[in-house]
Amino acid sequence: MDRLKVTSPAKLNLILDVLAKRPDGYHELQTIFERISLCDEITLIPNKSRKIKIHSSHPHVPKGPGNIAYKAAMMLAQDFSISEGLDINIIKNIPVAAGLAGGSSNAAAVLLGLNRLWQLGLNTKALAGYASRIGSDVAFFIYNTSYALGTGRGELIRPLGIKTKLWHLLVTPRVKMYTPEVFARLKLNLTNKKDSVNILLPFLRKGDIVQLAGSLSNDLEPVILSLRPDFIKLKKKLFDAGASGVCFSGSGPSVFALAKSYKHALSLRAKFDKRYTQAFVVSTL
Repeated sequence: MDRLKVTSPAKLNLILDVLAKRPDGYHELQTIFERISLCDEITLIPNKSRKIKIHSSHPHVPKGPGNIAYKAAMMLAQDFSISEGLDINIIKNIPVAAGLAGGSSNAAAVLLGLNRLWQLGLNTKALAGYASRIGSDVAFFIYNTSYALGTGRGELIRPLGIKTKLWHLLVTPRVKMYTPEVFARLKLNLTNKKDSVNILLPFLRKGDIVQLAGSLSNDLEPVILSLRPDFIKLKKKLFDAGASGVCFSGSGPSVFALAKSYKHALSLRAKFDKRYTQAFVVSTL
């Protein structure tokens, strides 16, 4: 096999509960991931340089060891004594530093792709083990699942056999928000903590959009809005356009509106503020 093309999808968090601060400095989370149809495209091409090289036209994609897709490839190359070089070409469609786990997805796509390209024979559990060593969100993308429950720091994944297809208008302001900064400002309030996951899951299974819309939640939202108070207006604009429910994904700044159908999602985009140029109609993948 002289090259391999792989798709690298984004994610949304329908629920993001922050449960506690961990001794390792991370936070204990409980989240419901949704895989969505906004995807990067990655091509893996062996080369004779004996080096791993990242190529992307996007100015904010690290081209060397700072890219976790590079780390994923290097980890496998070292563990399996792969001597040939590799070009990793990334076409970015997922906004960077946007709460959509584009970099994490790229790393998972490289793990999955190299398992095939280099014929390593790793099973899902082994690949998820590599993924959890690279980053918190990476493991979700190893599993061929539309939805999953994530626990630990987000790396412990339980696929959910839910077939519901959701439609969203996804809006990403042209502002970068970095996860460590958002978590550093979080003030944990563990009193009167509701069981958000078990409240939402029955509505998701039934495809009850009205109840689902009222169950979306993200514990990082107060921090996101404290950093960017103008995003309060962004949420209001989405509701005014007719969104069923609105929630931030991850540590922001991406915000998604729940729509009743593809047609409804298109109408939301048509009514929405044209100043936001990164507005995508997406569905569950």
